[in-house]
Amino acid sequence: MRERYNILLITPDQLRADALGCYGNPVCRTPNLDCLANSGVRFERAYSLNPICIPARASITTGNYPHKATGCKSNGGEIRPDQVKLAEHFAGFGYETYACGKLHYVPYAPPGQPRLLHGFRHCDLTESGRVVNQFDPSGRLRGLEDYFDYLADVGWGGYSRGHGVGNNDVRPCPSPLPEEHHVEHWVADRTIARLRAHAAGRGSQPFLMWSSFPRPHAPYDPPFAFANLYDPRQVPPPAGDESMLGDRNPDIQETRITHGQNSLSPAARQVIKAYYYGLVTFHDQQIGRVLDALEDLGFAENTIVVYTTDHGDLMGDFGGYFKANFLEGSARVPFLVRAPGAPHAACRAQLAGLQDILPTLAALTGCPLPQAVDGLDLSSALGDSRAPTRDHFYGQCLDTPRQTAMACDGRWKYCYCEWGGVEELYDLANDPTELVNLATRTEARDLVRVWRQKLIDEARRWGDHALIPDGKLAIAPLDRDALLRLPIKGLGWRWY
Repeated sequence: MRERYNILLITPDQLRADALGCYGNPVCRTPNLDCLANSGVRFERAYSLNPICIPARASITTGNYPHKATGCKSNGGEIRPDQVKLAEHFAGFGYETYACGKLHYVPYAPPGQPRLLHGFRHCDLTESGRVVNQFDPSGRLRGLEDYFDYLADVGWGGYSRGHGVGNNDVRPCPSPLPEEHHVEHWVADRTIARLRAHAAGRGSQPFLMWSSFPRPHAPYDPPFAFANLYDPRQVPPPAGDESMLGDRNPDIQETRITHGQNSLSPAARQVIKAYYYGLVTFHDQQIGRVLDALEDLGFAENTIVVYTTDHGDLMGDFGGYFKANFLEGSARVPFLVRAPGAPHAACRAQLAGLQDILPTLAALTGCPLPQAVDGLDLSSALGDSRAPTRDHFYGQCLDTPRQTAMACDGRWKYCYCEWGGVEELYDLANDPTELVNLATRTEARDLVRVWRQKLIDEARRWGDHALIPDGKLAIAPLDRDALLRLPIKGLGWRWY
């Protein structure tokens, strides 16, 4: 029988791939993740199949597209009972299962009821205040989110949002918490504590541990020392500007208005990016602590480490922030794999996605899945840069009337938005920052037609019938001028 390797899955939230040194960033310092990349395999063209928190995590958990996993392509949806689930699957093969940090499994459990954990036996939970806000906005109850109980125990209760910035608010501000009590530090602390406890009491039993960090998702609030780490004048400026949004996904325009991003000056965008980089470097420091503990406890040699994220962040590109579109900043993700027997410092051009994590881990550990899933087993690609995987990557996001989808072959990327029937086509080989939407160019008309059909074919292949209700791409009316009159909303201001 094949050795049951341990599994350590590490995910930040909203980390764009090019923020890491190993993905070419010349400024942001990520030495620990660069070291992880040098000791394993880096997939250069990895994407979130749905660049929103909940559906992306549902796909990591099930290996399926969200419309199958939950029936929802927007930021909601409970994982269906007929799905294979990551922790349940490996528990069935004798693994002890741990989750530390943010799971985003909904619905959240009210006070006094068991949490929805989909097979994770041990859990140290933080949902960035979402559970507290839903059931106890003033934060008087314990047992809703473990991180907030911890802050109360160490004398910092209520200060996680003491800066007053919302979780969908781009205004940067240092965290009022001491560095050792910041949520990123806490997730690493709990991961290390779980590793130590496992080594002490269950050392011969394999483990699956999901270490899930809430940052660098907004609020962009690094500890003070990391807020000052980067000179905002020296960070790379965003790609493009808001004047280029007229022929792109209108969701970016809408969010600029509703979330007050249209009032940001160029200098403010540089400061935001500097704080984001500060969070990334602080996060990298925590990854180093976790990987050091893995080594110190003797687990490193027989543990598969996967590092990826749910989606990226536009981080000022084209004047926008956050995700929910298929521009590179939003949809492209880091994807690092260190596994026993896999090569070191290897780069792979094959298209990879979050849905591939479950089937790849199942293959590497000899724990076969009981049913087929949408994701691919990438184990052969770890050792072979020419191993066949997929010709096109299909992505989906949001529900009607704002469905968004993507088909990409690594060079060409076609994006479609139902809201207004907006088409985008990019040549990533010659235009990696997507400054030119070829779908608006007369000379690219035939190429656009080809890629439109490719997207339709991919939607049909994966059963995303809502996008093609009559065999053609769905379309809903759009009034771009009306977007300018929308009120500010949805910034996530709350006590916790």
